[in-house]
Amino acid sequence: MKNITKMSVSDPPVLIPVPKPRSRYLNRAVVGQTSTERDGVGPMPCPDVQVDGHMNSEETYIKNEVSADDPSSQLHSTSEPPDLQAVQTNCSETSETLPWPASLPISPSSDPDPVKTADSMSSDDSSVTLNSSKSQDDLNKDDLNSDNAIFTEKLMDAQTELGTSQVIHQIPKSQNIQIKTERFKKPRAATIRVSRKKQTLPGSRQRTSECAVTQTSWLDVWKGRKHNVLWAALDGQLMSLWKKRTDKFTEYVFHVTSITNIRKQDQGHFSISLQKKQFEFMAHSEAVQESWLASLYATRGMDPVTTSKQHGPLVMKDPRKKVYTAICGYTFWIYSSKEDFNIGLGMMFVSMNIAAVKSTGRHSFSLITPYRTFNFSADSAKDATAWLENLNDVIRSALSYSEVAHRLWSSPCNKVCADCGAAHPEWASVNLLVVICEACAGAHRSMGSDRSKVRGLKLDNKVWTEPLIQLFILYGNKAANSVWGHNIPPAEQIGPDVSPDQKAEFILAKYRKGLYRKAHPLAASQKLLDQRLREVVCGPDVEETLSLLCSGARVLFSATDPAVPSAISVAEASGQALQTELLRHNEFVEAPDFEQTRHSEEQMEELHGKLDEERFLFSQENESAACDVLDLTEVIAVFDCSAGQTHEFEVLTLTDRLTCSADERNTLLGHMLHIMKILLAGAVVDDDLLGVCAVSRACLREGAALQCAEVWCTLQAGEMTIHSKQHGSRDTVILGAQTHCHLQRSEKCILLEFAERTLHMQFELELSCVRWYELVNGAVSSTTDGRQRTGSVPCAVDLCISHITQYGLKVEGLYRRCGVAPQISKLVDALRVSPRGTVLETDESSVLDVSGALKQILRQEMELIPNTHRPHWLRAAVLSDVKHRLLTYRKLLNQLHPDQHATLAALCGHLHMVQMHSQVNRMTAHNLAVIFVVTLFQEFAMNTGMVQLTRELIMLHVQIFTNHVEAEREIITAL
Repeated sequence: MKNITKMSVSDPPVLIPVPKPRSRYLNRAVVGQTSTERDGVGPMPCPDVQVDGHMNSEETYIKNEVSADDPSSQLHSTSEPPDLQAVQTNCSETSETLPWPASLPISPSSDPDPVKTADSMSSDDSSVTLNSSKSQDDLNKDDLNSDNAIFTEKLMDAQTELGTSQVIHQIPKSQNIQIKTERFKKPRAATIRVSRKKQTLPGSRQRTSECAVTQTSWLDVWKGRKHNVLWAALDGQLMSLWKKRTDKFTEYVFHVTSITNIRKQDQGHFSISLQKKQFEFMAHSEAVQESWLASLYATRGMDPVTTSKQHGPLVMKDPRKKVYTAICGYTFWIYSSKEDFNIGLGMMFVSMNIAAVKSTGRHSFSLITPYRTFNFSADSAKDATAWLENLNDVIRSALSYSEVAHRLWSSPCNKVCADCGAAHPEWASVNLLVVICEACAGAHRSMGSDRSKVRGLKLDNKVWTEPLIQLFILYGNKAANSVWGHNIPPAEQIGPDVSPDQKAEFILAKYRKGLYRKAHPLAASQKLLDQRLREVVCGPDVEETLSLLCSGARVLFSATDPAVPSAISVAEASGQALQTELLRHNEFVEAPDFEQTRHSEEQMEELHGKLDEERFLFSQENESAACDVLDLTEVIAVFDCSAGQTHEFEVLTLTDRLTCSADERNTLLGHMLHIMKILLAGAVVDDDLLGVCAVSRACLREGAALQCAEVWCTLQAGEMTIHSKQHGSRDTVILGAQTHCHLQRSEKCILLEFAERTLHMQFELELSCVRWYELVNGAVSSTTDGRQRTGSVPCAVDLCISHITQYGLKVEGLYRRCGVAPQISKLVDALRVSPRGTVLETDESSVLDVSGALKQILRQEMELIPNTHRPHWLRAAVLSDVKHRLLTYRKLLNQLHPDQHATLAALCGHLHMVQMHSQVNRMTAHNLAVIFVVTLFQEFAMNTGMVQLTRELIMLHVQIFTNHVEAEREIITAL
């Protein structure tokens, strides 16, 4: 009986990619021919392939595999044939039947090891399945183990002949090969809708390069089963993949000569093979896919990489892992393993002309760059010494410098140009405190010496005094760019390879127009700027001096008030040599004429978004590849803009404004919570962010002081929390009836006046400032106007609530712990006689006494819920439908006396704030409900439903007590 073997392939192409096939494969073997036959005969005809005649309505094609080693095949890949539906191949009946395994994965690596190959492929990779008269168990036992290597070699031989001949032949129908429609990997689905108002400068620069094959874009990348969205760049020699567009070190990098295979696929997919490793990419459009393929094809024929001077294993710390490293030319490459080194797939590389190396122990050394310090350890002291010697040799050969340059470059940030990033810059602007390359120095000179004083590191020796050298070593590019280049969009940052006109345009925008600067918080007032400059130069804070000079502070004070000393004389009198040196170089510099606003064209686009750790990924379709990525650390403000059934929040960066919307409130809150936790950098827990409606970065100063601090502020019901990352501290202020808010729009500042303090909050965007003013005013108005409209809170109750809110939110066991009974009785008597005249102490024991007095007043002297109303509340508590239950609560509240309603609202609002600090005070909403259910419902307190009701009055205070115009038709969402 004839053995009919059927192979099913789930993924095209038909051809199995064989990187760099040996020459004997090109002229000899065919499938079904033994090694003995190959050795004794010449070239044999390749197997024939016949298109299945059952296909009537659709044409069938065989897709050609694009081989990196076959330039002619690249021409066929430029046109994309229709999808392959089915192909049947019949082999000669007389040919020997191969022992096909039950399932054979096909990968470009052609790895004969089935276990290793299976691990390297995803669930969507192709598989070949045979149905033979031989049983499945027999195949597994006899054939898969013994003949797998022979079978793979024969299959590769047949593949090679197919790829070489490019001809379809016919053979008898004894074997059938069926190819199914390809199933492509897809990114995970989007989780939120995004409407982005992206601001683009008219005539914005496009980064260009002298290399014709330069290509950059966001791509969805699969390496085996691992999926990520990476910023990809091809410069003609290296293909680099970064997690963030602004990262300085890559996730993966490889030379184009390491590519063994390039394959075009449908739906924006294409793949690149490096011997046994394969990357699959997905572009967000066919145009981007075609651009990448054209650029990749253009790199064929490049010269191979230089051989490594030294290579070997090292242990890299932070995080600790074993790596394989190599010195190639003037670069230091880091690989995950020796296997990756052999195929040319690196993790990252370091240019040695911007690096320094030093020994840190017998077996260890550090590689220092402007952006990161790498710590390595070798297996022995001998190996560590060899690495140190070779790395220092490379650094010395890569650099030629004078003594001044050597000292300035000892600061890693000064080893690259402050404007374009070119290596070992040899010029500097002594008043701007930046080290720059020769090309950028020309653009600086074009602004005039009254803007930028350019000096050479190797020429102008007289200007390089010791204080000036120390200024550049201690501050230099790092401090200057934190001021002048604070908010440069990644798309506008230039590189070393841009044209001179682009460099000049960028440098004018940076230093003359100040488009990217970080303005000092006092920039709106010339008088305060000058006053603060004289204060700062008395101390060592050179960075704030730079910020003040950048914002227009005058070194020489106006002659209209000669009694006021100049900043230079103040610095000299204080013995601040570095401050004096910096001021002298800025003494006759013209005041900057900043362009305060960008003339932008606002464009609207609707996108789909999903969160990925510290990134926000955007795509044009729900499951399409990412077209853009936002680094969440660039966000400066988040506002909850939800109203009724519309669930939205707004995200602001220095250049973008995004509106995110979701169908459900919980989905929206989940996204907001994720972003807020990134912004506050672990300083908070989830419970701290419950009810937060706004988060913004601001500069804060208090009272008449001119010293400012950068903080993050959060706003929630009735309170504002100030988070200081620098000191790790947190301060909560209560927005009550005595809070006054004033808007200073021109300065992008709001002024908050409390009974005991005054806060100046300056924002980076006018929109953030106006939003905060509206929200704070709304919070204050709801606290005051709402009470006046619905009734009044007894003065004694209001005083106790305010005092506990201000001083007792962090007292552990608040309301659960009892104060001193005699002291509580005295407080109750005093509050009854003269509430405003009663002095309340702020220590912990006194706060507990005040809380005890509040409970006693509410229980003995007030009836918040009348006895006749309590049965109605009991029936409302057992309603199963949440929406109906909450609406019933609102109706029952409307039946209360206005004073009862106001007092109950004030109490529940206060308890809501107490439970928001439960991480510190240990008083959750349930604990508070157990305590106050007796105060509110007395004889009904033993009913478990009443405890749950009291908990809901506390947890859902805003939804239950807020007045709405159409309360009956409002949908209340339980958070």
